[in-house]
Amino acid sequence: MKKIAILQSNYIPWKGYFDLINMVDEFIIYDEVQYTKQDWRNRNIIKTPHGTKWLTIPCSIKHKSTQQIDQTIVSNNDWRKKHVSLLKQHYKKSPFFKQVMPWLEDVYFSNNDQRISAINIHFIEAICKQLNITTPIVKSDIYPSNGDKNHKLIQICQLAEANQYLCGPAAKVYIDTELFLSHGVELEWMDYSNYPEYDQLYSPFTHQVTILDLMFHVGIEDTPKYLKSLTSQQPQK
Repeated sequence: MKKIAILQSNYIPWKGYFDLINMVDEFIIYDEVQYTKQDWRNRNIIKTPHGTKWLTIPCSIKHKSTQQIDQTIVSNNDWRKKHVSLLKQHYKKSPFFKQVMPWLEDVYFSNNDQRISAINIHFIEAICKQLNITTPIVKSDIYPSNGDKNHKLIQICQLAEANQYLCGPAAKVYIDTELFLSHGVELEWMDYSNYPEYDQLYSPFTHQVTILDLMFHVGIEDTPKYLKSLTSQQPQK
């Protein structure tokens, strides 16, 4: 049995994204699809004393209806310095700022890629390494597919030799369950409910923020305790 997930890359994703990666045998970045503005591809949320705030990577949009995520490039190179400055400003009082920030600053400035997809993968892989998530992460272009959305996903599953496909709940609006089953692919739906809360500097508590928020507040070592797929892997005290 082989279980995979197929998902677009996100910028410094929230904790549920990493749970999904850890729950499969192979995680496939599917960035050969249309880039969507005001989405998670180039931005994510942090907490501030005045509420939540978006960290956004400015991107160049030349072909709104056909431009793919993996074809989208950054339009202004100042974003790294700005994002690091904002993270320092709003998390400097967090309990694990001195532990997380030096590592994170190195992640930001150790990659100069201009492609949003490559930037996202760089951050995702760096965070996975810190959390000891060893799931192979590959790009969908190694599994060529065609047809409508459902048939493309089924072909990717078949080429990856997977018979289980873990989907995010948003996919329920278009996934044809019977079609997948007829091709020998069993569907499983990711459950993002009932995550434990932790002490955030600023109330009210918000789950839907970048995983960096969790790391700043509980530390790198304890972050897995707040991910459902990793909790059971923690050593007994």
